[in-house]
Parts: sequence; structure tokens; C-alpha cells
Amino acid sequence: MRHGTIPGASGRVRPLTLLGDPVLHAPCEEVTDFGPELARLVEDMFATMYAARGVGLAANQVGVGRRVFVYDCPDDEDVRHLGHVVNPKLVEADGVTVRGPEGCLSLPGLEAGTPRFDHAVVEGVDLRGEPVQVHGTGWFARCLQHECDHLDGGVYTDRVTGWRRRRVLRAAAKAPWNV
Repeated sequence: MRHGTIPGASGRVRPLTLLGDPVLHAPCEEVTDFGPELARLVEDMFATMYAARGVGLAANQVGVGRRVFVYDCPDDEDVRHLGHVVNPKLVEADGVTVRGPEGCLSLPGLEAGTPRFDHAVVEGVDLRGEPVQVHGTGWFARCLQHECDHLDGGVYTDRVTGWRRRRVLRAAAKAPWNV
């Protein structure tokens, strides 16, 4: 039996920002207010992530330029990782570099082979301002790096080069959501 509440159960689904929206391409600001507004944002982010069938979501992907992300992502051993990080900093990204398929809720329906390290460590705080440290390997390490990139104003296509980059950017330009 599950104890506690399910993240996002009381949240509202917010519209996703898409590639080209200025908030998606600007570094996010540190969170300084740890009150009910932050808790509501995190709850809404979980609801939005689940509705879009994602494994991670940064605040700027729902139009909020603050350093917060949520995740519900398995690693390569199929171990589920669930949580949120406020004011995250990617403090380690190392190990083997793996080029793997990567998509993004802000570029719906698209993906490209993107190089990422297979190990990552993120430090930050939780909703109460208590320190957290999140370790990820494999797919979950990719997720942590992806969400930290968002909060720095980047998207995965910034890490893709050559024909892969040209292909995904052409597809984005032709996508029905790109108006």
C-alpha cells in the first residue's frame, strides 16, 4: 500500500512552452521564496509532466523562469527515481559518454541522438530549503543533465551536432506545434 500523496494529484496541468519561447532560452533565477507558491508550482509541474508522459520537467517548460525541476525517471537498471530539486547545480557529470535518443516535452514528437555522460550528481534543496543530493546513472543521469540544461537556458538540440542537429531543427521548423 502506498503511503502519502501522489505527486501531481492535486496539481493543474499547465501549458508547455515550446522551442523558440524566450523563457525556454534564458537562464532561470534562483528560488528565494520557499512558501506555498513554490509548493503549488512543483505540484503543477508533476501534473503537467505526467499528463505529457514525460520523465522530467523544468519550471521554464511551464513558463516560470525559476530554478526548479521535477522527475519520475528510471535508470538503466529500471529503478524508479522520483522527486524534485530546487536551485539545482550539476556538480558531477562524468563516466562514459553515451549518444542516445533524447526528446523533450518542449519539442513534442522529436528526438535526436544526444551525447551525455552516464553518471551525474545534482545538488540543491527541497521545498523546505533542506539540502538534497541526487545521484543518477544511465537514463536517469541523462534526465538530470537534460533538466539542468533547461534551467541554464539550453535545450538538448544545443548539444547535437552535424547532420543530427540539422535534421532535428528542420523537423522542428516543420512541426505542427511550431507556428
